[in-house]
Amino acid sequence: MKIIGLIGGMSWESTIPYYRHINEFVKERLGGLHSANLVLYSMDFHEVERLQRSDDWQGAGQLLAAAARSLEAAGANCVVLCTNTMHRVAPAIEAAVRIPLLHIADPTAQVIKAAGFTAVGLLGTRFTMEQDFYRERLTVRHGLTVLTPSAADRELVHRIIYEELCMGTVLPASRDAYRKIIAALAAQGAQAIILGCTELSLLVRQSDSAVPLFDTTAIHALHAAAWALEPTDR
Repeated sequence: MKIIGLIGGMSWESTIPYYRHINEFVKERLGGLHSANLVLYSMDFHEVERLQRSDDWQGAGQLLAAAARSLEAAGANCVVLCTNTMHRVAPAIEAAVRIPLLHIADPTAQVIKAAGFTAVGLLGTRFTMEQDFYRERLTVRHGLTVLTPSAADRELVHRIIYEELCMGTVLPASRDAYRKIIAALAAQGAQAIILGCTELSLLVRQSDSAVPLFDTTAIHALHAAAWALEPTDR
């Protein structure tokens, strides 16, 4: 079994499901008392969010690259970045280490296409919904059509993530707001919805949507666990 290197803490609320999903997959696959070999580098999200807010993506890239180097030095065989938004600095991480970064958008797109969908709605932070680093990977590399909410709805989605979900707060009113936004995306032609922020599964479930929801947290974690169990010569 290969060693998974997790960069978490962004927020720690959504890092917990990564640990659970990975270990549950390994236990199911191997049985007995098996659990995953992994190393966790948990960031101080206050510092990361400050860099996001000040648009200092170079500084953020340097910070996460240092974390990736620490994981590699600790023996990790891959890097798993437990956040969608910070894949904005994926190139800086990839340049800093020799081990692979398992990008969150790739298994997400593969699962969506395997389910037969070609047009998806994207929910996440405003960085994920509005900047090219995530949407272009889905469209150019994977051929998906990506729809995003209106400007007002994007702001609402972003605010709820940072002011509520990252703080561990789950409010029924916010769930209702997300239900309406999901329904609006479906009305625009979204065949499915990407929960493109690792906190979103804390708020919404499949019962909140008439179209399928794809939880990037679970997809990414299970992809990493499956990768870790592949033969080492692959």
